[in-house]
Amino acid sequence: MTDFRQQRTNMVESQVRPSDITDRRIITAMLEIPREVFAPEAIAYMDGTVPVAPRAAEGPARYLLAPRTFAKMVQLAEIEPTSVVLDVGCATGYSTAVLARLAKAVVAVEVDAALAARAARCLRQLGIENALVIEGPLTAGAPGHAPFDAILLNGAVWQVPQALLEQLRDGGRLVAVQAEGAFGRAQVWRRTATVVDAVAAFDAGAEPLPGFARKAEFSL
Repeated sequence: MTDFRQQRTNMVESQVRPSDITDRRIITAMLEIPREVFAPEAIAYMDGTVPVAPRAAEGPARYLLAPRTFAKMVQLAEIEPTSVVLDVGCATGYSTAVLARLAKAVVAVEVDAALAARAARCLRQLGIENALVIEGPLTAGAPGHAPFDAILLNGAVWQVPQALLEQLRDGGRLVAVQAEGAFGRAQVWRRTATVVDAVAAFDAGAEPLPGFARKAEFSL
């Protein structure tokens, strides 16, 4: 029988702690949330992005962020117990489950109907009651539930839409990997009144999120 508890411990000790994760709440959440519920058991704890849905006609294959990348991004979001968080591109819901351990409430948005249903089912299975999964385009976020103290994008994006930045509360933070491919820089966008500043944080690899690709430009 596979010892998933030991695999979680190994993941945290070898991938998360060495990555300058100082928020003990993140460590505790990742030690407790069973990642194998949200991903194929054989690869749930691998050191890298984990595929959870194949490429479809309407979009790219979907992945969970690598544990170290995810943990570092969550730490950058500076989530407090009173925070309301938007989780963009939650896929099967692992990120939502971890965020729900840190925040007051989490709204997860997922464009793929099957993935959204699976995420909601996995969260119910774990008895997580402070998270809501909604189906819709990722670039639109969840304006009906805004403003948010923190927004996390679970993948690489070429550009962060203004529509998402406008859903930040004053003082809120959005964290994403900005890249044209699968490798770029994790950045933090912080809103102060009507001004949003972006600061690069660390090099990161992430698979592209559907809907955020750079639009083709045509010239005559």
